[in-house]
Amino acid sequence: MTDRGAAFAPLRHGAFRDMWVAQFASNVGGWMQTVGAQWLMLSLTSSAVPVALIQTASSLPVLLFAVPAGAVGDLVDRRRLILWTQAAMLLAAAALGALTLAGLASPWLILALLFAVGTGQALNSPTWQTLQPELVPAPERSQAIALGSVNQNLARAVGPAIGGLLIVLTSAGWVFVINAATFLAVLAVVFRWHDRTRSANALPAEHAGPAIRAGGRYVANSPVLRAALVRAGVFVFFASALWALLPLTAHSRLHLGSGGYGLLLGAVGVGAVGGAFALPRLRARCSTDAMVGGASVVLGGVALVLAFVQVAVVVGVALAIGGLAWIMVLATLNSVYQASLPSWVKARGMGWYLIVFQGGNALGSAVLGIGAQQAGLTTTLVIAAAGLVLGPLAAIRYPLRPLDPEQLLPAGDWPSPHVLDAEAQSGGPVLVRVEYHAQPGQERELLAALSELRYSRRRTGASSWRVWQELEQPGVFVENFMLASWEDHLRQHERVTVADRARQQRVRNLVDPQQPPVVTHLIAATTISAHHQPTTVPIGNSNPSSQQPPQKGQSHDSHHPA
Repeated sequence: MTDRGAAFAPLRHGAFRDMWVAQFASNVGGWMQTVGAQWLMLSLTSSAVPVALIQTASSLPVLLFAVPAGAVGDLVDRRRLILWTQAAMLLAAAALGALTLAGLASPWLILALLFAVGTGQALNSPTWQTLQPELVPAPERSQAIALGSVNQNLARAVGPAIGGLLIVLTSAGWVFVINAATFLAVLAVVFRWHDRTRSANALPAEHAGPAIRAGGRYVANSPVLRAALVRAGVFVFFASALWALLPLTAHSRLHLGSGGYGLLLGAVGVGAVGGAFALPRLRARCSTDAMVGGASVVLGGVALVLAFVQVAVVVGVALAIGGLAWIMVLATLNSVYQASLPSWVKARGMGWYLIVFQGGNALGSAVLGIGAQQAGLTTTLVIAAAGLVLGPLAAIRYPLRPLDPEQLLPAGDWPSPHVLDAEAQSGGPVLVRVEYHAQPGQERELLAALSELRYSRRRTGASSWRVWQELEQPGVFVENFMLASWEDHLRQHERVTVADRARQQRVRNLVDPQQPPVVTHLIAATTISAHHQPTTVPIGNSNPSSQQPPQKGQSHDSHHPA
């Protein structure tokens, strides 16, 4: 396949192509709305605060609602969620247009309706961003994510220009109405689409609160996800200066009007398309860290051009290169992050990424904007350039190590634990105790393997974890981990992945085969009947029939992973 074919291969799939086109229309409408709101606000008040709050009203909902929205996206029907959120945004945008045309808009009403549109976007985004890559085959998903980034940047390039032209020809109110109409495109596409990727779950649906906590635990206990979040936060904090200070650069250094500023944004969009072309070839030749680091250094060079060059054509060429580098970083970080999330936690995990990225962008824009006011535009852009050039050094501590998607598939062969007391299963919290006897001379190796296992336990539901060593028998280790309820422990069994199973097998290989691990399940005594006995389950026994018959309150399971 040619580079061009690889770059746009996801668009060959009808569902992805239709959603991509509809998303582009909606993104263009969103940028038109921003321009219209800024223009309208300037006509209603001379205060700079309401104008500055337009971006806050649009982006703050992501920080407030992205994580709960991700949890909801993992729990409910995704098609219905997208339809409802898109319909809510349509109504808020239409109300803004109608009130503006009627002459009833006020600064605070504008901000309230923009906040409503932003809330719908925040509730929609985690599910939408994780859904689109699933519409193409696995080998094309990274490029599908890249095309999503291209979509946003192309809309950034053309949306403001279209919005400004429409304001001249009509009014801000009609811009809002047209933006509302763009949501109809998304609604039509999603209404025709049917989600066939979700599998049935034998357990009851999670409640929102536990689901949010489970997502946070997973992200916090995944070194790959933590590395991607740190790298994204560091990068976007400094890269945000390019876009936040570009209007000031165009006006005060290049002496350009709104048309010239629109051309500079267009150069960024052209570079984004070039980045989509270049990504497949670069992925085949460069490591993930090399791509992110190299593109970050390139953006640092673009920041220096903005700081010192006053020739508009040169700045435009630099911004095209910057758009290419920007897409490379965004697409690479996003694809590494999404590819490291199993299906059950994908949307809520994406919520944390959106918070870090949007929060870093908002914080960087604010800090560097204040810096430009205090220290000057050139000094601030040099500082941003230094941060972009030095940022890749974070790879020393936080390298990007993409996971093989096969490793995140459910293991599928771990049976549920057997408990005789059905009443106890509705209680909690649950303490799981696993006793291991190391092979002679393998004590250190077993302890190291157990330390690796802690990530698996906590990612799949454990709220606390620790390994203990018996003083009287140095080769005996006891692993304890706690879960909120018995139902959470059953979910833990469902969430064991191929990679988790490999870690558990490494532990078993270091255990004395004559003394297989023994698992004990304990439930809080205040939640069970007085006659209930803890359930003890030996595991790892290759010949269960050789064991003594289970006593009351016990059951033997040679495959039980705890």
